[in-house]
Amino acid sequence: MERRRWLLVSARFLAVALGVGVVSAQSSTIWISRDHPAIQYSTRPADDAIVKLNESLEKGGVTLAFEAPPRGYLASVLKALDIPVSSQTLVFSENSLQRDHISKATPRAVYFNDTVAVGWAKGADTIEAIAFDRHQGVQFYSIRQQAQAKPKFTRRGDCLQCHLLPQTDGVPGVLTMSVLPLSDNKNDYAQGWAMDHRTPIEDRWGGWYVTGTQVPAKHLGNVPVLHVPQSYVRADTAPRLNTVSGAFDASAYLAPHSDIAALMVLNHQTHATNLLTRLSWQARIAAHDGPKAGALPQDARETARELADYLLFADEAALPSPIRGASDYASQFSSRGPRDSKGRSLRELDLTRRLLRYPCSYMIYTEAFDALPSPARALVFERMWQILSGAAKDWDYSKLTAADRRAIVEILRETKKGIPEYFKPG
Repeated sequence: MERRRWLLVSARFLAVALGVGVVSAQSSTIWISRDHPAIQYSTRPADDAIVKLNESLEKGGVTLAFEAPPRGYLASVLKALDIPVSSQTLVFSENSLQRDHISKATPRAVYFNDTVAVGWAKGADTIEAIAFDRHQGVQFYSIRQQAQAKPKFTRRGDCLQCHLLPQTDGVPGVLTMSVLPLSDNKNDYAQGWAMDHRTPIEDRWGGWYVTGTQVPAKHLGNVPVLHVPQSYVRADTAPRLNTVSGAFDASAYLAPHSDIAALMVLNHQTHATNLLTRLSWQARIAAHDGPKAGALPQDARETARELADYLLFADEAALPSPIRGASDYASQFSSRGPRDSKGRSLRELDLTRRLLRYPCSYMIYTEAFDALPSPARALVFERMWQILSGAAKDWDYSKLTAADRRAIVEILRETKKGIPEYFKPG
């Protein structure tokens, strides 16, 4: 099974981002037609958090306050979408449609919760947002940074120029990239790779600011990393930042942090989001086209297995040292529950050896997981049970100790609706 997908980006990738060229990437991803009759991504109405916010804005149930530029609607939008300011992460690589407003002195701020993310760039004329629809997957929106009587988000199609790639699993999706500027070729744009929880810390965060009171010595953040053919040159120790206030004028930003705990959660969440979308689409297409109702083809079965493995952090990269952010993001994230009768939660962060104290993703609580077609959801649960029960021997699952497995099963029994009967005590 393919366990990691790397992406090299150059001037040719920029051509893709602008819709004027093609790029090759080493990946076995099978592309899924977003306009298949079972999907109709481009035309079927979405039902996500941004759609619901637009409806509330239209009816007057919610209002957005416009601050003086450059913040504009930012703080009000985050409040309306229940996105914590502490989730702020800052990226200075210029691989975005807002790249004209992004630099080391003016990084783009990304804020997120489990199903919505907001991007803000100082001086840009829009705030960008993505929302995870339980059926249609990731949807893209923007809102004008201009005071309006009835502001609203507008759905965007041009975002797919950068958000429909092999590294988004062949569906409209999200990814965080570690981006390295090239050294001396003016025709090249950048080089880098997609990050998730499988990426070693030393290879994460190229083009991002990283702040915290405890941060591993080696990573690619906080300073441009020089790329040379077949390799790259980095400092032996990454610059240590408790806040970004000394790196640039951060007064326009909502917080002086690009919290390492938030970066860790965001890195995990992106690939889980894409796998949930891909599996949902594969199962719906199979139900529409297949000769047997509910029968899933091999590629869907492989996605279900990959999703189960990913939800259980089967090949998570170990932390080289404990980490601790400088904001209250970690405590806010962990406080959201749900918790079992012993007070345990799948949202409890570990941050000493790994991301989560109990290595099972909180993304299992999303509406998108519950909305998976029944055959697909059943396959994911079946594979998870094989791993948690110790029956799966076809991969090295030794990172999941017996205590880990027992705790995960017990938490799921009490907190996850629709858990199969075989998860429950006999």
